[in-house]
Amino acid sequence: ITTPGERQHYAFCLIDMLFKHLPASYSVGLLYDIACQLERSCIKWGFLQEFLPRITFAISVFHAFGHGWPCQCIYHP
Repeated sequence: ITTPGERQHYAFCLIDMLFKHLPASYSVGLLYDIACQLERSCIKWGFLQEFLPRITFAISVFHAFGHGWPCQCIYHP
């Protein structure tokens, strides 16, 4: 989560702050180059639990083809 290549904690902090400023009825589509890893970290470690049902994770078109086909099927918009 804090390794130089994948500093996910920055993303978690930004998402947490975003949801603290949004009404509780809002949902967010999150387009991120490592959205698949971010969602797995949330599920595995319990990050953003209160907001997770309101987030739809996706990988941008430019990054999707760098991921395996199962990831592309799930996270490609």
